[in-house]
Amino acid sequence: MRSKRAWNAARRPERRRVTSPVRAGEGDVNHSPRRRAWAAENIRGAGRDLIDRDAAAFLHQSVSTPCLNAIARAEGIWIEDVAGRRYMDFHGNNVHHIGYGHPRLKAAIAAQMDALPFAPRRFTCEPAVALAEKLAEIAPGDLSKILFTTGGSDAIEVALKVARAATGRFKTISFWDAFHGAGFGASSVGGEAMFRSGPIGPLLPGTEHVAPFACYHCPYGYPAPNGVPDLDLCHMTCANYLRYVLEREGDVAAVIAEPARAVPYLPPPGYWKAVAEACRAHGTLLIFDEIPTGLGKTGRMFACDHDGVTPDILVMGKALGGGILPIAAVLCRPELDVAGAYAFGHYTHEKNPVTARAALTTIQIIEDEDLVENARRVGDVALDRLHAMKAKHPLIGDERGRGFLLGIELVTDRAAKTAASDAAEAILYRAFDQGLSFKTTMGNVLTLTPSLVTTEGQMMQALDILEAAITAEER
Repeated sequence: MRSKRAWNAARRPERRRVTSPVRAGEGDVNHSPRRRAWAAENIRGAGRDLIDRDAAAFLHQSVSTPCLNAIARAEGIWIEDVAGRRYMDFHGNNVHHIGYGHPRLKAAIAAQMDALPFAPRRFTCEPAVALAEKLAEIAPGDLSKILFTTGGSDAIEVALKVARAATGRFKTISFWDAFHGAGFGASSVGGEAMFRSGPIGPLLPGTEHVAPFACYHCPYGYPAPNGVPDLDLCHMTCANYLRYVLEREGDVAAVIAEPARAVPYLPPPGYWKAVAEACRAHGTLLIFDEIPTGLGKTGRMFACDHDGVTPDILVMGKALGGGILPIAAVLCRPELDVAGAYAFGHYTHEKNPVTARAALTTIQIIEDEDLVENARRVGDVALDRLHAMKAKHPLIGDERGRGFLLGIELVTDRAAKTAASDAAEAILYRAFDQGLSFKTTMGNVLTLTPSLVTTEGQMMQALDILEAAITAEER
């Protein structure tokens, strides 16, 4: 008889070679030579052992396993690794709006677990209803019909189902380079090769894509030397082209987009009003993905508040669970409640009283501690500092953002806007060594998304570290 190992080997399919994505996107990758060199120099002992165990236990995938480091504590704006090194976390996957381990949130979760730890799906419970009512209260416009999911990707797919049911259409228009989640529907409308290309196809039919607004790198070729568009010259071609595609397709269910791209990029003035008008003219719904930006990240409760545009459907998640529990939400206009005989969500934990209590308490903390205003005020100061840094450092081609959604684009040549991706990665690890964690996006953008509890002093400390790393790299 063959041994178990021989039997398994005989049954194992031949592995095909999987190529790497051509372009960087969502974050810094975990398989670069610099990552390996940094880990060899900095990760030893218990941390090395845990990372090796992680790599043996989990499927490997870019931007996660194998992991960067092993974390033992998270509190406020800080994370601490198993070796006791502390980092200001200006990444946090955008879940840590109220800071890690907020005492009020932990107490609320514990009390809810004692009172009612779970509600079978056929039943409602007070925390779930109270959360839905609170979301309707703070949401823009008349977004007041709600479904909960356990993650943002699932919420995106619920939104797509609602749009299909309400319009009788299935096509979507979304943007290249966008990220909307890792599920098949979310990956299909997403625009990052890391999540939608290579070995996982085919994806959903009818998911059309157009070039995004990105004034510093205008896909339509219009100049914007400092990232500021000349609207008299370009006539907002990015919005007009989207209107053109809606006209030519004729039967698009929804346009889905991040109102402020988390890369980050901000829309030109009037962009979303023009898009919303085009959607209305063609019977197309507008879906805003506020999973990373909702609940105050940009200095307003929702990023779309800056543009004075209310979508037909708004999706939120990440920070909604307070950095402790996973929960996301889909907020719709009342007239989109059209498919009561079907189940678009019905997730086991959809109305979980503990996750609902966590979300409700998180919103209350954001309001009571005036964290949205803190993000606006400190973010303005940070942008002023970034502008001053750009004047001193030729490596900085552009600085942009709102509130605590901040980006610094590094270039080797300001006129050509050539991406300085190698420098960006080097600066990332220099900053780690000095106690600052953030991420790179698009290969060469240093992306800072700190907790909303971050003080002006902490922000300046972080930017001191960043500027020192940029200076060292320029030398």
